[in-house]
Amino acid sequence: MVLRQALLTGARSRRLRKLVSTMPVSSAIVARYVAGETADEAVEAARRLLTDGLQSSIDYLGEDTRDRDQATRATQSYLILLDRLHRAGLTRGAEISVKLSAVGRSLGSDGEKIALDNARSIADAARNAGTTVTLDMEDHTSVDATLSILHELRRDFPETGAVLQAYLHRTEADCRDLAHEGSRVRLCKGAYNEPASVAYQKTADVDRSYVRCLKILMAGQGYPMIATHDPRLIEIAGALAMRHDRSRGSYEFQMLYGIRPQEQRRLADLGDTVRVYVPYGDEWYAYLMRRMAERPANTAFFLRSLLTRT
Repeated sequence: MVLRQALLTGARSRRLRKLVSTMPVSSAIVARYVAGETADEAVEAARRLLTDGLQSSIDYLGEDTRDRDQATRATQSYLILLDRLHRAGLTRGAEISVKLSAVGRSLGSDGEKIALDNARSIADAARNAGTTVTLDMEDHTSVDATLSILHELRRDFPETGAVLQAYLHRTEADCRDLAHEGSRVRLCKGAYNEPASVAYQKTADVDRSYVRCLKILMAGQGYPMIATHDPRLIEIAGALAMRHDRSRGSYEFQMLYGIRPQEQRRLADLGDTVRVYVPYGDEWYAYLMRRMAERPANTAFFLRSLLTRT
């Protein structure tokens, strides 16, 4: 827990970001968890995954947006990505994940409107390309704004996916609100440094919350997207699917790019839909630090690389 808190605090440190970014080992670490810096590299990653029977959800990394021009550039990056995925014939297996902070949500009093307008442009382009958008969830202070924008966006684009984080106390109620027909909901554990007043702090408590939330989603009429690498939770999800007579294709598993690729292929070989979360872009630092914080194995990989690479 102490290591996790330190990593999540470090994710916001500009000084540490500069240090890590200039270390020779960093490129090898980033290559494992990030598809690349360009749209073409993201498209190629989606192509490789689809060849292996895996779908993808592609995220342009850029959550620290400080002005409207930067939000516009992030939006344009998604539009370019969607065009290239469409031209490559990959939109049948690749969707888009969008952090609303990247497209303007944090830009003062007009931030939510800016983010909604930009998200609407992306959703429209995604529909025209033959795919969908999922709105990523960020720290607890953004949940209400994100769900509000989701509600507005779904008026015109009901296929827009949502993300809920099991470590937040409120998430069971949010699951009940979103477990309706046609609603796509990605359930993850959560990867931000949250206070005990709003989030469970112990791993066991987060796991129990995840199962309670998963029960709600699997019993509902929506489309659960089960984002976990935990073998126990994967097994529980399968059992719940059987209990509620869910066929394969009425839910999916989601995992991160570079983490448990053999398990991804195993589930796909069994006939499950498996979608890989594929980040790309040069703003990889905060994403990488959160991945380190999520699993000790990730941190161990990073530290071993520091010791064995120059």
